[in-house]
Amino acid sequence: ERIIKLFLTKHQWSPEQIVGHCKNKSIPMVSVERIYQFIREDKECDGSLYKHCRHNLKHRKRPVGKNSGPIKDRVFIDDRPKEANGERFGDWELDLIVGPNNQGAMVTLVERNTLMTLIRKLPNGKKAEDVANTVFSMLAPYRKHNALLTITTDNGSEFALHKEIAKALNVDIYFAHPYCSWEKGCIENTNKLIRQYIKKKVAFDNYSTEEVRRVQKLLNNRPRKKLNFLTPGQLFYQKLDETNSVAFDS
Repeated sequence: ERIIKLFLTKHQWSPEQIVGHCKNKSIPMVSVERIYQFIREDKECDGSLYKHCRHNLKHRKRPVGKNSGPIKDRVFIDDRPKEANGERFGDWELDLIVGPNNQGAMVTLVERNTLMTLIRKLPNGKKAEDVANTVFSMLAPYRKHNALLTITTDNGSEFALHKEIAKALNVDIYFAHPYCSWEKGCIENTNKLIRQYIKKKVAFDNYSTEEVRRVQKLLNNRPRKKLNFLTPGQLFYQKLDETNSVAFDS
């Protein structure tokens, strides 16, 4: 605890930076999750450690409930290949957006290199089986096109069947650390763009499948500065053609 407090208060290092530094220096250290838990416990006791975190723990919007146990066999983002940083084609981020009063949900996916966005309503809410089936149906068309390398998501129980998704799509799935939404910032930013059209206070029943597809099309046909003002759709299908050509030539 003394080392954690020192790094937090003197250097304002994040839990990830603390763990990474200690690993490099062969210094015994608890996990990133445990450090966040320690900071939160300190805050609940009127401590001030949270003030030294970049987000002051404001990103901790989800309650830590007794029924929100860890997902089995997760592989955290620490072990994700370094090249899956958005520079190559085929690395995706996955999330859900949820309707008012936690009623209704939509799966959102974004390919990090091209910003190609996919949105699909979940007809039966955010049950893990429905989420797994929906993710599969959204990405299955790209299995044979070298467009599925990794998926990064968060620790919601709706992603409990990640191993089934990984096997069905032949893709590696990684998890951001709990309450570290910035580790999957591409999908977080994409969800904000989606919310321009699918409002937080409007029940999802008011959005038809056709309307959701229209929103998806609008986003994928929007020129993006990050893409030198190409559109996500344009660049995505260009990359598909390129990867298919390489596979065919080899």
